[in-house]
Amino acid sequence: MRFFKKATFYIFLFFTLSGISQQRIKAKFGELTYNEKQMTSYEKDLKANAVVLFESGEYSVRVIGRSIKLVKEIHRKIKVFNAKEFKQSIVEIPLYKNSSKEYVTKLEAITHNGESKTFVAKDAIFTVDQSEYWYAKRFTFPNIKDGSILEYTYRIESPFFFNFGEWAFQDDLPKIYTEFYAEIPANFKYNRALYGKEKLYINDAYIKDNCFSIEGSSSIADCEVLTYAMKDIPAFKKEEYMLAARNFISRISFELQEYTNFQGFKEEYSKTWKDVDREFRYEKDIGKQLKYKSYFKDNIPANILLINDPLEKSKAVYTFIQNHYSWNGKYDIFSDNRVKDAFEEKTGSVPEINISLINALNAADLDAKLVLSPTRGFGLPTLRYPVLTEFNYVAALLTIGDTKYILDATDKFASFDVLPFRVLNIQGRVMDFKKGSYWHPINPNMRNVHYVSAQLLAEEDGTFSGKVSELYSGHIAFDKRKSIANATLEGYRSIKKSETANAEIENLNVEVLHDATKPLKEVYEIVLDSELVGSNTYFYPLVMTPYFEENPFTAETRKYPLDFGFPITNTYMVSIDLNDQYEVIDLPKSRIYKLPDNGGECSVIYSEDNGKVNWRLTVKLKRYRFQPEEYEYLKEFFTNVITMQGKEPIALKRL
Repeated sequence: MRFFKKATFYIFLFFTLSGISQQRIKAKFGELTYNEKQMTSYEKDLKANAVVLFESGEYSVRVIGRSIKLVKEIHRKIKVFNAKEFKQSIVEIPLYKNSSKEYVTKLEAITHNGESKTFVAKDAIFTVDQSEYWYAKRFTFPNIKDGSILEYTYRIESPFFFNFGEWAFQDDLPKIYTEFYAEIPANFKYNRALYGKEKLYINDAYIKDNCFSIEGSSSIADCEVLTYAMKDIPAFKKEEYMLAARNFISRISFELQEYTNFQGFKEEYSKTWKDVDREFRYEKDIGKQLKYKSYFKDNIPANILLINDPLEKSKAVYTFIQNHYSWNGKYDIFSDNRVKDAFEEKTGSVPEINISLINALNAADLDAKLVLSPTRGFGLPTLRYPVLTEFNYVAALLTIGDTKYILDATDKFASFDVLPFRVLNIQGRVMDFKKGSYWHPINPNMRNVHYVSAQLLAEEDGTFSGKVSELYSGHIAFDKRKSIANATLEGYRSIKKSETANAEIENLNVEVLHDATKPLKEVYEIVLDSELVGSNTYFYPLVMTPYFEENPFTAETRKYPLDFGFPITNTYMVSIDLNDQYEVIDLPKSRIYKLPDNGGECSVIYSEDNGKVNWRLTVKLKRYRFQPEEYEYLKEFFTNVITMQGKEPIALKRL
């Protein structure tokens, strides 16, 4: 009997039909073309150290032995132009495992140097464990020189049809031709999405009749045959202050929606959020771990439970959990979370600590719920339907009246209102098991300040000495506390001294280092040299290390949105008592530069009064997300910032 005819073809109306009639490019393993051998550079990217000449992925469903397997066959050729700078000599093939595993077969790799071929030996291919669910095959190409062509092919046999994965048309090397081809029996239904800005060269989908059957069964399935290809794809180049590269790389992603076997039994894989809510409520590693309200009520200090003000009580619960735990560095969002064991051992993963926080807040008669989110480096989640593999983090949502707080107690240096930078990834999914889950923004603390005040005195020996006070708050204080902790206090003192050019720092004192509820403060004494040119002395008033030490935006153009993570305010104030040693010859002009749409401003003010020179520089980024079209404004903004900070000296003349 004919089974599942043309069941999924309609899905591909989602894609543009441009390029549907273009010709596919083929390559045979081990054979190189004359042009490939002769190529010495890639004309579309003359700075590229290498280029992908050809790559293809052919995915299909096959009967192997007595099992149905997902088969992935990969072939790739790379031309190396600059062996010294080439960074892709190591190839790693990720493989999934649980009670069974994916296998690599037919793995071959060659380094071509002219007519010479160096094969990767079988004993040079290693198996590497990566995590509970992932391992990899790894090898290194030998004998790489300028002009080498690296070629490899392999086949993955997988019992995991949900791990169809994705095809990246773009990565950190430019590509001349990249193709994805698949034959999918119609009883496998996949959601799919195309990401990125690059256009398809081939976009073809059609139904192939009678393509799949199982021995001993009269059922026959038609197949959907897909061909997607791109040509002349530029290398993906990471830009400063951007979210995960995965959000922008041109790729096609697949997720198994449902499978119907040849007996007609249907199993759904891709679910609605309503399905996920119901399953999570009773899931042993998430839902059941949220049911320890009574346990935490018995373990929270009684004086915390007696606090009447809900916000103060929340902060006390947060601090208690934060201080009780040490994060073990693990995320492990969906595996073996046991909050009672973690609480007793005083160490845990991200979900164990933050689920403990949720339990503790609820035990204190507060309203807290679990939030699923991906970290900044993991990528943004799909909003159309739940893809749970796109989440790798758990936080807490606390509601007090009309105000909501996203909380994360995993880091000792984070205050109640400051999230670790890794969490600031636009939005997360609040798992409300009674009313239904929903998306909620993950916003940063809005007051992130670096404030510096310096009082200096001109000395008779030509130096300037005085006292400097630096104050850090919000996310800036969080980052500073972590950097001090990583370096140790003594190590940080050494770093601080070495960072301050033309100056000597003494008696550096760091205050409130371990109390994240308060701003961090540094106080130190400083002695600075000035620059003598002819009869004039030139003094640069920025005596401290600024938040932005250089212009992060020097590229001509920008492709991707900018995300600083949080708004920033830097204020630097220097007062110089000339002490009857100098007179002012020239003060630079005071001025202000503003970004459009109230995005930010930088201003500098110079003044002279009663034998003192005062300098004040303020740099504000009021918005922390910008579109590529605003890049030129930002580039000019930071050019002004760097000039105002350190390229405009005050001209003095010795009396």
